[in-house]
Amino acid sequence: MPGWLGKLPIVTPFVFHNARKLFRAEPIAAGLEGLKSAMAFDEPFHLVQIHGSLTWQYFTTPERAVLELLDELPGAETFHPVDKLMEGLVGLSPKRTSRLLGGCRSVKVKRLFLWFAERQGHPWLQRLDRGGIDLGKGKRMLGRGGKLDAKYQITVPVDLDAGG
Repeated sequence: MPGWLGKLPIVTPFVFHNARKLFRAEPIAAGLEGLKSAMAFDEPFHLVQIHGSLTWQYFTTPERAVLELLDELPGAETFHPVDKLMEGLVGLSPKRTSRLLGGCRSVKVKRLFLWFAERQGHPWLQRLDRGGIDLGKGKRMLGRGGKLDAKYQITVPVDLDAGG
């Protein structure tokens, strides 16, 4: 975050999420192609003028927000609230979700997303285009004392029925 942000006389805490770390196709990194891609996939964004130059910012969507939340597991967030949140995500866009998962750099986030979606039995899961989703190789331990899910090769808390 810019240094001046901390000097503002406000009590609202700001939380910084480094989207460049999580997503390949960020408009800042992708230039005009990123804007073209955002328009093609109906990503909600708006143009703003900052210091004389034009830039764009995404409005978050449920699809994107849940991936950013999953990036916080298991450190800043815990499995149970995320499980309850995923339970309510019945109306995700398969097209937008497929695009975001394909552009996501985190194997952990992609595996967790698919694991939670299967756990909740969401119908939109069947309409995802999984062809562009790289789930990497090898196991990912997300916490000690968990159970390995054989399909996604991630450890999840035992009380969430990993099924592995």
